Amino acid sequence: MSKQTKNISRTTTTQIGSRKGGEPIVSLTSYHAHTAAIVDKYADFILVGDSLGMVMHGMDSTVGVPLDLMIMHGKAVVRGTEQALIVVDMPFGSYEESPNVAFRNAAKIMKETGCGAIKIEGGARMAETIRFLVERGIPVMAHIGLTPQSSNVMGGFKTQGRDKETWPTHIADAQAVSEAGAFAVVLEGMVEPLAAKITKEITIPTIGIGASATCDGQILVLEDMLGMNPWTPKFVRVYGQLGPMIEDAVQRYANDVKLRSFPNSDETYS
Repeated sequence: MSKQTKNISRTTTTQIGSRKGGEPIVSLTSYHAHTAAIVDKYADFILVGDSLGMVMHGMDSTVGVPLDLMIMHGKAVVRGTEQALIVVDMPFGSYEESPNVAFRNAAKIMKETGCGAIKIEGGARMAETIRFLVERGIPVMAHIGLTPQSSNVMGGFKTQGRDKETWPTHIADAQAVSEAGAFAVVLEGMVEPLAAKITKEITIPTIGIGASATCDGQILVLEDMLGMNPWTPKFVRVYGQLGPMIEDAVQRYANDVKLRSFPNSDETYS
């Protein structure tokens, strides 16, 4: 007989796909088990984003994030959650070379983390790879518009679609990833009218970040919306001020240590 395992009912990619035009899809990033456990109660999917390179490890961009780092953080998030679909970013250099390389690395991510899907950046140029992965059992979330891994050739982190002449390219990207089999697509740093048009014209859910409230869902970097970063992008609404709270707590702790008021008798083994 096969060994029975705990049946955990997680949100599936099919369920996310079925939300097109329906109840908005809620998502946040998370990089570790304890924050993931909190987000898990409210999010439909959690993205283990390569933004962890900048947020957690002090990198200047996402380009330097290695595959093993994504796997390590992906494992932690999966361990800390029970309900949300977990999507792990494929880092720069792990999928662009060929569909075969992409499959090998995507399979490694899914087998070692236990996540339910991967995300890759790029529109029409990645359609062949998306189709290749999906046909071999790997669910793919696409990512178009402002693609941080390509910031070096895009001239930095620039809002996309300000020039209406570029709209056909972005629309073609969205249609290409949809037709290739992606179950959803992130629209990042995109002017609202363009994001709204794409959302209306394609058949898969759009997940906005700096895009439009008309998208089928929204995602933010958790640390951004908690006020933990010194600079906040325009598209972020800050729902907490954990940065100042943490600094205040650390300062009070340091003072108590210097005054020898910590630990006191209640905090000491006699």
